[in-house]
Amino acid sequence: MSTFYVRNALRRASNSSCVRHARQLNSITGLAVNLRRSYLYVPSSERMLEKSLLTTSDMIIYDLEDSISPSPTDKKDARIRLFHFLTSQGTRLPDHRRIAVRVNDISTPFFHEDINNVISSGVVSTLVLPKIHSAKDLHYVSFAVSEASKKTPLKNPLNIVPSIESARAMYNLGEIATWKSDYGTASGGRITALLFAAEDYCADTSIIRTPSRRELLFTRSQIAIWAKAFGLEAIDMVCVNYKDLDYLRDECTDGRQLGFTGKQAIHPTQVDIIQSTFVPTSRGMSSQILRAAKILHGMQAAHAAAKGAIGLEGEMVDAPMLKQAENTIRIAKAAGLEIPMIS
Repeated sequence: MSTFYVRNALRRASNSSCVRHARQLNSITGLAVNLRRSYLYVPSSERMLEKSLLTTSDMIIYDLEDSISPSPTDKKDARIRLFHFLTSQGTRLPDHRRIAVRVNDISTPFFHEDINNVISSGVVSTLVLPKIHSAKDLHYVSFAVSEASKKTPLKNPLNIVPSIESARAMYNLGEIATWKSDYGTASGGRITALLFAAEDYCADTSIIRTPSRRELLFTRSQIAIWAKAFGLEAIDMVCVNYKDLDYLRDECTDGRQLGFTGKQAIHPTQVDIIQSTFVPTSRGMSSQILRAAKILHGMQAAHAAAKGAIGLEGEMVDAPMLKQAENTIRIAKAAGLEIPMIS
């Protein structure tokens, strides 16, 4: 933005609107944020289910799909085991807002029983849906949810997270991101995030996955952009190199820079790195939190003086950077990080 444009914009700004915005700054940054940075997959085995009670992951995805043998007997046993676990733990269970279940996809004979068990458990907040290729698939799921909820009414709207796993899903990303249930949010659920399943996507498209992630840049960027365009969260791909924590940290940083809000995990050791990376930095001269606090302080004073921009550390700061700073402080507060006082 040119200096000429800024000066003319400031001349047109009204004193009252600037002061009013300055008064709003503190309330804006005080809005609540529910952090959903890590999404840990937990197979439906007795040992893994019990261990899940100890995880600090923001979200826990109890899995009835890929981690279970395709045998009908094994699928049924896993479903029964998970239902018993979810309905027998009482206060030992994590907060229901952290509980998600990945069901088998709609083309399988296991889908409807999975849905019925999820709804009847009464404790699942989020449904992760594999192999969603279009809005038509989401309508099918929503009908199943609405039918199941007639027997067991939902206490809260069910969050629906479609997994983007195919070229067809990418082609239909717009209709997926904008989907609304024909049965109403209360009965048919609501879409809250887009999730990228990289391995399935590569298998579908014949893309060869490499450590550079270059071959997935376009796809990941599109998913993040579509999610942000419609107020959804964007969940990045699994890091399959679960023992290489340095690589995981690099992949997390890359995902956050692309606009993702969280990342899937396949091993408990990945959770801490994911959760510490998907928040603003707080240490040293490069602290994003410190810079955001300086921007909020400076812009509040600027707006009170009917100015729309300030200079900070050799850079011009105006409305877009203020919005970024507000988001940074919101996330930092939700993560329990210290916000420095600027005077």
